Amino acid sequence: MGRILVFVAEAIAPVIEPLEAELIRGSALRVGLVVPVSGVLGLVGPCAINCAILAADEVNLAGGILGRPVELVLIDGGGPAKQVATQVAGLAHSGVIDAVVGTHGSDVRIEVVRALAGRVPFVYAPPYEGGGHAPGVYFLGETPSRQLRPGLDWLIDRRRARRWFLLGNDYVWPRLVHGAARRHLAARNVTVVGERFVPYGMRDLAPIMERLVASRPDAVLLSLIGSDLVTFNRAFVAAGLSYPRLCGALEEHGLLGIGGDATGELYGAMGYFASLVTDDSLSLGERYIRRFGSSAPLLNGHGQGCYEAVLMLAALGSRADTLAVPQVDAIADGTSIVTARGRLTLQGRGVRRSAHIGRAEGLDFDIVR
Repeated sequence: MGRILVFVAEAIAPVIEPLEAELIRGSALRVGLVVPVSGVLGLVGPCAINCAILAADEVNLAGGILGRPVELVLIDGGGPAKQVATQVAGLAHSGVIDAVVGTHGSDVRIEVVRALAGRVPFVYAPPYEGGGHAPGVYFLGETPSRQLRPGLDWLIDRRRARRWFLLGNDYVWPRLVHGAARRHLAARNVTVVGERFVPYGMRDLAPIMERLVASRPDAVLLSLIGSDLVTFNRAFVAAGLSYPRLCGALEEHGLLGIGGDATGELYGAMGYFASLVTDDSLSLGERYIRRFGSSAPLLNGHGQGCYEAVLMLAALGSRADTLAVPQVDAIADGTSIVTARGRLTLQGRGVRRSAHIGRAEGLDFDIVR
């Protein structure tokens, strides 16, 4: 069965010598699992950890990676980006971990990629802003055109949303997502009537609400994440506002944190929702409950992405017969897995799949596209 280990990485990584690293590792192949268990994205951590464990269980039942059992090393991806990157790189450079998978903010990803410098493979699961290609990095999430364009078009065509307000956290993913959204909205002859970026952990929402109301939008694109997305949506409903909101990071735990939604005006754009009715999705849900019980953290897109990341790492290792980055890069394109989203195949070291649009109905999502 898959095991998960927790290292206080900043304390131990700098002092591990190669021999000590080999003693720690033993025969297992250790994979750094970078997920937030603190900070604004901490609410996605529990499901992501469970999904990675489930994938490791299944990989190990099939013989492991390169004939070695997989063990997961948990690294908190919710801290400052450079600090997380130092922890990950320290473990990789000391030989404690052989690869990295995870779901976390793009600001963390950029620093981790820079610090790893292609030493070990890194499979990044969530939606991202595009670009950022580097040796040993493989993307499973949707870029803005595949994630948000279907939802923008759906609301423009079905809800006549001609005036948009853009609101996001102040870091790389929202800024580049908004840039892509602006270009697409302009091509549709739709107006952006306002835009705002806010720091993590925002508390005073009154100025944002005042600016939002004054702009008289037909719809809002939300690129807030985690607890900030929860806080805003609670305040939005409390203020009696009701126009459509399209969110690029809303999943089942976030919807639960909001308290559900009964307005019919809250939409998420994700590659996976637990309410997807397909054989592959239903199968994952059954295995997840069987492994962790009916009271386990809700399945969601960020967690399911970690499941995919472990499977894709195993597929890459099997196809290359090694985890050495040059050889893995050489065979990456065409590597394929089947998950709750169906078949995923790497092209240009990324996956080209469009997102589903889910409308919040109470505590669940109704897939509308």
